[in-house]
Amino acid sequence: MTAASPSPASSSKNPGNSAPADSSGTGTALLDRPVADRAEAPLVLDTAPPRTLGFKDQFALWGNLGISLIGFTSAATVLGQPGSELSFTAAMTATVGGTVIGTAMLGLAALVGARTGAPAMAVLRGLFGTRLSYLPTVLNILQCIGWGVFELMVIASGAQTVAGTQGWRWLFVVLAGLLTTALTIWPLGSIAALRKYVAIAVGVAMVYFTVQLGRQGWPNPGAGNWKGVLSATDAVVAVSISFVPLAADYTRHSRTGRASFWGTFSGYTIAQIWCYLLGLIALLQSGGNSDNLLKSFSGVAAGWAFLLVLVLREADQSFANVYSTAMSVHNLFPRVDRRVLTGGIGVLVTVAALRITEFTNAYYAFLGLIGSVFVPLLAVLAADFFLGRGRRGWDLSQQAPARPLMLLPWALGFAAYQFLEPTQNAGAWTRGWTHLQGWLHFTPQQWTSASVFSFLVAGLVTLGLNRLTEPAPVAE
Repeated sequence: MTAASPSPASSSKNPGNSAPADSSGTGTALLDRPVADRAEAPLVLDTAPPRTLGFKDQFALWGNLGISLIGFTSAATVLGQPGSELSFTAAMTATVGGTVIGTAMLGLAALVGARTGAPAMAVLRGLFGTRLSYLPTVLNILQCIGWGVFELMVIASGAQTVAGTQGWRWLFVVLAGLLTTALTIWPLGSIAALRKYVAIAVGVAMVYFTVQLGRQGWPNPGAGNWKGVLSATDAVVAVSISFVPLAADYTRHSRTGRASFWGTFSGYTIAQIWCYLLGLIALLQSGGNSDNLLKSFSGVAAGWAFLLVLVLREADQSFANVYSTAMSVHNLFPRVDRRVLTGGIGVLVTVAALRITEFTNAYYAFLGLIGSVFVPLLAVLAADFFLGRGRRGWDLSQQAPARPLMLLPWALGFAAYQFLEPTQNAGAWTRGWTHLQGWLHFTPQQWTSASVFSFLVAGLVTLGLNRLTEPAPVAE
């Protein structure tokens, strides 16, 4: 890992090339190996990625990731608790607002990946230094493994619904694990297949369910209620934000920064809004019981066939989590073959999914915690990359020096998020933040969006620190 790291500007103008290797072997760039004539992702960290993904590829990738079985059931977090549900209009407003905010953040993370050509966690070497980047890397590994396990469980549950049986769970988990692992071996080929084949099938299935469920109508138990719309918006933002620490793993292969941002933003925005819309309709038709939500899909004419399409394509979610876990591990062990990593991680999440049978309150606590960690981290990243030191080029090498001061705005943003909206169902952690609110005589208001305020706190503090630590201009 030797040659000078390309600046963001030069990377965007010449995205297919890495900086030349330093013959002395003492340079500072991450990507020092030349790009070979290949169509697949590099096997080790310090090889420059092929730039093969255009707008359509990335639109299809993020469009598929924006539609998920989890997304349908997550509509319950937007609608609210029984007896205090939002009106349908308020719930859709929260969905659209949260999706646009969260996906705009996701687009920024995607743009950083396109400009640097580095995986998401390796990008953080420039922000924190190599050794300090291990902290968010470990957190991302844990969350990606958790999501990977959860996705295999969701696929198995969906397959049981299609098959009309509560048995054979182990078989469905194993098959989903095998498919997931196979996709990670050829990641760019998998993305190409998503664009050419899967996206079309998913689009047809979504249109069919929209027509079939929409024609049945749905009740509006919270008619006129807008109380809690910002909390619902934050819940939707958290789902989009969960992909922020994964985005650069794929957009590093983008041909241009414009394609990475707009492909990510438009594909994920359209898909997630559509997914939540159908989820809300199905949830209301099932009497607010999210456990029976998928039965609303299988209950329509020929619904099992179209639901099978959505169940099979759910593997792209588990693929993304397993592959990004491997990319995160690469930041710790850059010379290990990614195929070995993805194979081992695929086995790990499959075994875990076989042993774990239920994710309930822990899942919703997980969503809140992800948002509170990665919303402010993205703010620090974006502020420093686009408006701070990143304008002069980041050092992404193994020897990137520590920048401990950048941990401060991240910590403050995290604290602001938790103070405004403590992670629920987390025991002593939740009680501690609630007690702090009481001690300070603070009561969260309708306008106190945790996502927006934590992003602003972290971003503004980062800009302030950059201003204070900006080297003085050299007199001529």
